[in-house]
Amino acid sequence: MDKNVSCSRILKLMGNRFEFTALAGDHESGDRAIDHAVAEVQRIEELLSTYKESSETNLINRNAGLKPVKVSEEMIQLIQRSLKISGLTQGAFDITYGSIDANLWNFDVSMTSLPDRETALKSVDLINYNNVLVDTATSEVMLKNRGMRIGFGGIGKGYAADRAKHILLSAGIESGIVNAAGDLITWGSQLDGQPWTIGIADPDQRTQSFSALNISDTAIATSGNYEKFAIINGQRYSHTIDPKTGLPVSGIKSVSIICKSAELADALATPVIVMGVKVGLDLINQLQQIACVIVDDADKIYTSNNINIKY
Repeated sequence: MDKNVSCSRILKLMGNRFEFTALAGDHESGDRAIDHAVAEVQRIEELLSTYKESSETNLINRNAGLKPVKVSEEMIQLIQRSLKISGLTQGAFDITYGSIDANLWNFDVSMTSLPDRETALKSVDLINYNNVLVDTATSEVMLKNRGMRIGFGGIGKGYAADRAKHILLSAGIESGIVNAAGDLITWGSQLDGQPWTIGIADPDQRTQSFSALNISDTAIATSGNYEKFAIINGQRYSHTIDPKTGLPVSGIKSVSIICKSAELADALATPVIVMGVKVGLDLINQLQQIACVIVDDADKIYTSNNINIKY
C-alpha cells in the first residue's frame, strides 16, 4: 500500500493509553485498518483482564487450588512464554504476582516505613511460577494452591501491541506505530522515508529525553520508579516489589529494553529493575538481539554491550 497519509487514533484500552499510527494510501483505508487493530486489543483485554469476570484469567484464578480449567490455545501459549521468562529471570518476572497482599503497600507521601521482613515475606507466600500447572495435551491450566492469582500486567500490553501490529500489517499497513502506554513497536518508515525515532525519557523530567534512538522495525519498553515511589529515611523505593522478598526494590530509576518484540521488551523491563544493574545487565548481555539502557538512582547511565547511545 502506498503511504501518502498518516492516520492516528488515541484511546483508552486495557486501562491504559493506546496510540495507533498507520501510514496508508488514504484516510479511509488507514482508519479501517486501525478499527481492526483496536478490535484486536479489545479482544485481548476480554481474554486477560482481571477486572472482567468472564475473562480466562479470572476463570483460572477462581479455580486456584480446586481444579484445572480448559482455556484457549492462545492463553496456553502466553502462559508458557511467561513461565519461560520467569525461568530466564530466576523469578524476577512472575505472573503469579497477582497473589501479593496489596494492602501492605501504598506508595505515596503517607508511606513512612517498610513492613518488617517477616510480614513482607508472608505477603508473597503464594507467588511461585512453578505452581502454575499447564497441560498442553488437554489445554488446561491449574494454579496449585488456594488463593493464588495470575495477572498479565507485566506482559499483556506488549502482547497486545505485537498483535495490533500483526493486524495492521495484514491490512496492508507497511509502516506504522503502536504505542501501548509506553510499550511501543514500529515498522517501516516515516512518510519522508526516514526511520522512526524515539527519545528515551529523562526519569527526573518526563517531558525531556536524554537520548534519541532510531527504532524502525523495533520495539521498546520502559519501566521505572519515577512516577510511583516512596522516600523512607532518605532512600527512594520503587513501587516495584521483589517477588522473592515482598519488599520494594531500590537503586534503579528506569530500565528501557529494546528488541524486536513489544511483548518481550515489556516482560523484561521490570525484572531488570528487580535484579539490579549488574545482574540485569549480565542477563541482557547473554541474550541475542536485545539491548538495554539503565538509569540508576544517582543518574548514572548503563548500557548493554550491543548498544551505543548518544546523549
